[in-house]
Amino acid sequence: MSDRDPLEIAARALRHRDRSRREIGERLARAGVNAAECDDALETLERVGYVDDARFAAGRAEALAARGFGDEAIRHDLGEHGVSGEAAEAALRALVPEAARAQALVERLGATAKTAAALSRKGYAPESLEAAFGGEIAEHDV
Repeated sequence: MSDRDPLEIAARALRHRDRSRREIGERLARAGVNAAECDDALETLERVGYVDDARFAAGRAEALAARGFGDEAIRHDLGEHGVSGEAAEAALRALVPEAARAQALVERLGATAKTAAALSRKGYAPESLEAAFGGEIAEHDV
């Protein structure tokens, strides 16, 4: 057993930002909390609402979208944090549609090959880029 209470360790990890269930579980494991205590702590934290992967996914997806990321990059990031596919897809559905986000960025940055390449690197789907650029950028320019 660890020297500190698993709930205390988790509370410290959650002090500054929301975290996924997997992230808290990994933090507890690094602190030497055994698997049974970890599961008990995670169940308690979920029951009282301190750990909620759906809430985490929604907030993380919104933050990444605000930073200009497309759906594929957001989906990948959420998966890296241990969010289920179902929770990730629900978070993506709650966002402004990707094509509209791409359009707003193109209007702000300009309809250039450089903008197309940047949006492609940030995980925007080809269909969203086509809609945002209105065919102004050829596919080979992306």
